[in-house]
Parts: sequence; structure tokens; C-alpha cells
Amino acid sequence: MKALLTGLLLAVSPVCVAQYCLTTGEETTPDANFTALDDAQVLHTTTQLVWQRCAQGQQWDGTTCTGQAKKYTWQEALQLAHQANDESQAGWRLPNVKELASVTDRLCVRPAINETFFPNTPPDDFWTSTPSLTDTQRAWVVAFFNSSHSIKQKDRFVYVRLVKTYIQP
Repeated sequence: MKALLTGLLLAVSPVCVAQYCLTTGEETTPDANFTALDDAQVLHTTTQLVWQRCAQGQQWDGTTCTGQAKKYTWQEALQLAHQANDESQAGWRLPNVKELASVTDRLCVRPAINETFFPNTPPDDFWTSTPSLTDTQRAWVVAFFNSSHSIKQKDRFVYVRLVKTYIQP
């Protein structure tokens, strides 16, 4: 019984939930592919897309993303992006499935993203703007647990990270 309890404690300990990356294979999101632009934005030089460092609901404190990421329905996520763009006129939007997949790190899990530039990313689904072609009630998500893609019901609550196209100063 004691061995069973010890095994259960190890299964839920913080050590078991840290990011794990393979040590062999080609990196899909090396540090060299990113440039920090300012306190809360990162340029992915491969795609020329600017990403928010933190998921919606979190704040950048100069070193990491703090606070709790917030989940939204798909419609709320689209409205959030529209509102962010209206307030700043900066071009923020919900990324499409290919854009969001471009920042997944396929050598890592929990989360499957470059933690140097995107710290404290929830290892869970994030909405994309891409609707399902076969079901109007569903849209694509990218899972930052393991870099997978799937479609989810639009009324589910899922995380959000906004993106914009880079415009050279």
C-alpha cells in the first residue's frame, strides 16, 4: 500500500509536469528563430509573425508570464481579437491553424512550445480562427500538450494567444 501511495504522489508531483524534450532530432522552434520585440511580443522570424508572449489572461512581468491564462469560447476568442485590434489598431487577430502550429515544438511536450520565449504556456488546447469545413459547430485547435491538431466544439472553453503580421519600422 505504501508503494502504491508513493507511486501516486510521484505521478502528480511537479517534477512530472515539467516540459520534457527529446534530446535527438531536429529542433522545430530553436531560440534562433525568435526575436523579442518588446516586453510582451515575440517575432517568429521564420514566418514574420508577431506573437503575444503570454496567453490571454496572463501578464508579462519582464521575465515570465504571470497570472492565470483564461479560456474562451471560439466566438469569444474572435471577439477578443477584434476588440484588441480596435483598441490598439495593431492588427491583432486569432491565428489560423497553420500559423499556430508553426510555433509548436514537436520535440517537446507539456508544453510543446519554446519556453524561452513563451514561458508558462498552458499545456492545453488553443483556439485558431480556422473553422471546420465539415461541421459548422466546430473549429480547429492546436494542443500545446503534444503539438497535435484537432477540431473542438465552438462552445468549449479553450485558451487564446493572439498574433499579427510583422511590419518593419
